[in-house]
Amino acid sequence: MLKNNILALTLVLILSACASERPSLSAVDGSAIPPAFAHFPDIPFPTDSFIDLDETKALGSGENWIGSLVYTTPYNPSSVFDFYVLEMPKLNWIEVATVRAKISHMTYVRGNRAIQILIEMDGSDKAIVTITAIPNTNGIGKI
Repeated sequence: MLKNNILALTLVLILSACASERPSLSAVDGSAIPPAFAHFPDIPFPTDSFIDLDETKALGSGENWIGSLVYTTPYNPSSVFDFYVLEMPKLNWIEVATVRAKISHMTYVRGNRAIQILIEMDGSDKAIVTITAIPNTNGIGKI
């Protein structure tokens, strides 16, 4: 019985060590990116945000993904709006239109893609963000 306990303890320690050695990902500014957000490197995300996998419908990854990505963040909608106003140009997104309201709308283009960002309150002064990526075929923002 003591032998089984020692074996179990050894396995727990080995598995714990493996789990803590997971590589961390870095954003443009060097901050850590949660692994779920790594598929969307062309979009900045506030820290401590979580993807809603039930609501997210995205195809592809990298800088060619399309669809809708939904995430929650502990920040209020106004802070998230300000975050995107500051961060999107750093990734060469061109602002087309922004509307700060109960549900804020932001539209950006870059090359052959367009991004719409919707920011709304979740009922507790935290934000729910929906980012929709589509092809940009009308030429706005193309260089």
